[in-house]
Amino acid sequence: MTKYVCKVCGYVYDPAAGDPDSGVAPGTEWADVPADWVCPVCGVGKGEFEPEA
Repeated sequence: MTKYVCKVCGYVYDPAAGDPDSGVAPGTEWADVPADWVCPVCGVGKGEFEPEA
């Protein structure tokens, strides 16, 4: 599972952990994260994330 990093604040979305506080269950792949989900730290959208190197 590829992790995705917020280019603005550095938050790392880990599919294994998900983002339960925002309604994204553990095990949710990036492609399945809702389009309207936002970074829980800085509030930017999915378009500001990139795969972790």
